Amino acid sequence: MFDLPFPALSTPFPAGVVPDIAQATADPTLPFALTTPNRNTPAAMSGEAHPWLISHFATLAKAMRGAIKMAEELEPEDAPRMVAILDRDERLVLAGAAANGAVAWCVPVMTATEARAVVMEASQLRAQASRAADWQESDLATRLRQRADLLEARLVDPLWRAFAARALQIAA
Repeated sequence: MFDLPFPALSTPFPAGVVPDIAQATADPTLPFALTTPNRNTPAAMSGEAHPWLISHFATLAKAMRGAIKMAEELEPEDAPRMVAILDRDERLVLAGAAANGAVAWCVPVMTATEARAVVMEASQLRAQASRAADWQESDLATRLRQRADLLEARLVDPLWRAFAARALQIAA
């Protein structure tokens, strides 16, 4: 889908730099949360890795604009970063890659069959990444994991699939 280089970071932003959007609102009662993945390896292995919260928003459109604002605040030389918009119940609404002042949103799957195919392909990519890591091919392993992440970003919660697809049509 995309062939973008994503860094394997332990923090969401380099050198503790947090974009200004993080100060936008911390109101947890708002329905949409803009997040980035938590790459903390011990937390991920224990199943305790929760995404890094960037900010809360009242509407999906505002959350999408917040992601774009965050992308604009990234340095041009920074590698793209995954961003996700979650609803109040932490269901995936929309996800994409942020870089160079823009966000490349991943088109959500529309059917259970398509979702199964995406899960199978992402699983195969992760298995290939594991083999590449065993062969000391860390760059290839990283690229394969990134492709799997982008595929999995399409796995929007069934409740939000049609709504997210329509939001992307309107945004285009």
